[in-house]
Amino acid sequence: MFTGNSILVRSPGRINLIGEHTDYNYGFVLPAAIDKEIVFCMGVSGSNSCNLYSQDLQQDCSFELDQLSRSPLNWANYLIGVILQLQEKGYQVPGFNCVFGGDIPLGAGMSSSAALECGLAYGLDLIAGLGLSRIEIARLSQAAENQFVGMQCGLMDQYANMFGQERHLILMDCRDQTHQTIPVDLKNFGLWLFNSKVTHEHSSSEYNVRRQECEAGVRIIQASYPMVKSLRDCNLSMLSSIDDSVIRGRCRFVIEENLRVTEGSEDLRSGALKAFGEKMYLSHQGLSKQYQVSCPELDLLVDYTRDQETVLGARMMGGGFGGCTINLIRKDAADSLISGFCRQYHKDTGREMEAYPVKVADGTSPVSIEELTRNLDQ
Repeated sequence: MFTGNSILVRSPGRINLIGEHTDYNYGFVLPAAIDKEIVFCMGVSGSNSCNLYSQDLQQDCSFELDQLSRSPLNWANYLIGVILQLQEKGYQVPGFNCVFGGDIPLGAGMSSSAALECGLAYGLDLIAGLGLSRIEIARLSQAAENQFVGMQCGLMDQYANMFGQERHLILMDCRDQTHQTIPVDLKNFGLWLFNSKVTHEHSSSEYNVRRQECEAGVRIIQASYPMVKSLRDCNLSMLSSIDDSVIRGRCRFVIEENLRVTEGSEDLRSGALKAFGEKMYLSHQGLSKQYQVSCPELDLLVDYTRDQETVLGARMMGGGFGGCTINLIRKDAADSLISGFCRQYHKDTGREMEAYPVKVADGTSPVSIEELTRNLDQ
């Protein structure tokens, strides 16, 4: 299938400890790349053709570089969008073959879409010598999702994918697109994701509506405070100029969530895990009631943990409407606790909850066949 040398690239999913729906409002987020990933095997095709194969879905997609258009296969559009972005920026993309697969659960809020986009862009940079920087890959991948897929996401997912660092969280300023790293020291606690098995599908509906509502709030506030450029510039007292209770609630959540991110980052730096966990619960409360992007299943999963002394914090993670909760659980209690939650969740919803322990990992990078084999054996 490949002519000449082929390369292997690993592209991770991401978690976000706190700071949801703040990225497109130019606020703060606290994500990290994780040890669940998509692995790409890529090489030039020696022609104008591109041939993609999803190992997990056992689906393929082929097209010519000068005849790019939307595919009926949703996953393929994330990749086609990346190629279009490169072409529009004047890069010469060669024909290539690509096989990929991994262990990021689809629709679970771990940003498999950013892993697809950034992994392909990084791989194309390697095989074609495009000279792209990590921030350029993150930005063009976001643009592919915004402009071709139609999901008006912020930059957080792609940024975490490219700048992830093992054993560190990323405190990202989404306005100037810079970050600080915060060492992860959770002591005798660990991070688990609980998959509600409710697939979130918001690419062309409610997610984009939330962004529009925030932008509407900013326009109203600007009439009284012309210096305001985004909700990042707002404080709670400014919300009195918004009569619409829905828009006011959306804006209140974003302003409060930004404060939780900055204060929560200091909690982690000082080892105040209990204080950080309390902010996770407050974040979920805001996402569920003010921003209204949760669902009954996610609320249930968070509620299960509230009275457990061995759980410091929990909240929904990602765009919402399904996917996972992220939970800070004492390691020695996790197995029995999760077993009970699984039984209760099935009883309450008829669905099978899945739980994944996750570790913070490096961002997208080349990988050797020896490393890949070793990781699979672990």
